[in-house]
Amino acid sequence: MKSNKTFKPSFFFRNPHIQSFMASSQLRVLGKSAMLDCSREIIVETSVDSRLQAFLSRHPESHGLIIILHGWEGSSSSAYVLATGDYFHHLGFSVCRLNLRDHGDSHHLNEGLFHGALLEETFDAVNYLSGISENLPVYIIGFSMGGNFALRIAMAHYRMPIANLKHVFAISPPLDPYKTTLAIDNGYSLYRKYFLKKWKRSLIKKQQFFPEKYNFNIMLKAKTCMELTEYIMHYFPQFTSYRNYFKLYTLQNDSFQKLNIPVRVFISEDDPVIPLIDFYSLRENDFFKISMQKYGGHCGFLDFFPLSCWYNDKIAEIIN
Repeated sequence: MKSNKTFKPSFFFRNPHIQSFMASSQLRVLGKSAMLDCSREIIVETSVDSRLQAFLSRHPESHGLIIILHGWEGSSSSAYVLATGDYFHHLGFSVCRLNLRDHGDSHHLNEGLFHGALLEETFDAVNYLSGISENLPVYIIGFSMGGNFALRIAMAHYRMPIANLKHVFAISPPLDPYKTTLAIDNGYSLYRKYFLKKWKRSLIKKQQFFPEKYNFNIMLKAKTCMELTEYIMHYFPQFTSYRNYFKLYTLQNDSFQKLNIPVRVFISEDDPVIPLIDFYSLRENDFFKISMQKYGGHCGFLDFFPLSCWYNDKIAEIIN
């Protein structure tokens, strides 16, 4: 297993959009999967009376448990989740792929809608899954919004320790969701269309399960992610505005000063949806490290001849 300190993909694959779109490509997960062959569903009951869906693949000679958190409108079946899960399962780790509320096929489990500030239930689920790890070390790998959740779980761990949690990794995490939403809306149009299509599809599914509670017909006409965010605030009276909502999971330098477990962020300078300026004000410390790469796009960091994923190799190197 080799991992260079810097990510240097082949010249023809340095384009950030190729990196970003290939991150979710099914080409990454072709063929047989030992992880999926032994996967079983778990429904986690949380302290806030919600239920989250997870899929656990135990390894018979497990070195530890890898908990994977997908990105916004991704799922436990996203290609980047499956590829990372397969990689670590092959190395001898048990793998748990957790669905955030209303992601994957979990819309029926809770009447309430997903939003990015739902940390408590996600923390509870990770805490429960860590508790069934048979006293083996636990590691969290979060992608994009899942990376933001992973970072907040690491911060909450300072006050409420999670058994056996040893290290948290965040791949391309947004620090300021307001700026990230603007970047999606105002950047390359394919990203806006991609996220809007998936978000609207998710809302339609939610409405089908709870037609007496939700009617999204008007807001489904929204042309931007920010417009849809403003519309959906109607269902969250606890938030005075969408700006205040975004602030609930905005992370700044002070957020990382009371960590008590190692946290590593992987981010690329060419990420098309995460504003890099938010990372320049962060200061590393004994527990918080940033691996900033010139190339990688959003959750990419892939090379193709042969197919390899740089952050997987790097994470394996760190935890070993």
